[in-house]
Amino acid sequence: MFDAVHQMWGVDRALYAGSYVDASPSTAIRSVDYVDLDRRAERYFADADAVRAELHAHDPHREDAVFRFHRADYREPLDIPDASVDLLISLYAGPASDHCRRYLRPGGLLLANTSHGDASLAALDPAFDLVGVITHRDGRYGLRTTDLAKDLVPASRVGVDADAIRASGRGVRYTRMAFAYVFRIAVPAGQ
Repeated sequence: MFDAVHQMWGVDRALYAGSYVDASPSTAIRSVDYVDLDRRAERYFADADAVRAELHAHDPHREDAVFRFHRADYREPLDIPDASVDLLISLYAGPASDHCRRYLRPGGLLLANTSHGDASLAALDPAFDLVGVITHRDGRYGLRTTDLAKDLVPASRVGVDADAIRASGRGVRYTRMAFAYVFRIAVPAGQ
């Protein structure tokens, strides 16, 4: 999945909010900041040799991976410069885009799923445009960037409101569900 996103959009630097012990973005993306409060994630990333061995097992030629772990709450300011990442990853983490969009460069990407509502919030936010859909079938990920108009059609209009999504912590059920969605944040006028 991350290789497809990297290949399509040239992603070089990512922020993974609520990463837990998932270093998979580093298999394709050169520099990744991982953020989580869980002590197990902190212990996992503290063993840099083990993480590198895991990445090396995936791709023996992957020597340039840079990863940093932040034991932090992504809802609070992070030690990451604003507008410095190409990709914000929010999988099963809650509304990370509400709190971390400041770190996205203009035109940067959000990869999110509907599990805790982040993809649904992005779908309602005029600052984000859907540019890709991640599918998952038979253990394989796919990336589709065409025919996207059919992907964010709610199965019901009930609960299709940003406040309701935040209050429930659950995303909208769409008529055509995907594993995750890729959104591009707008470039401010004049840039």
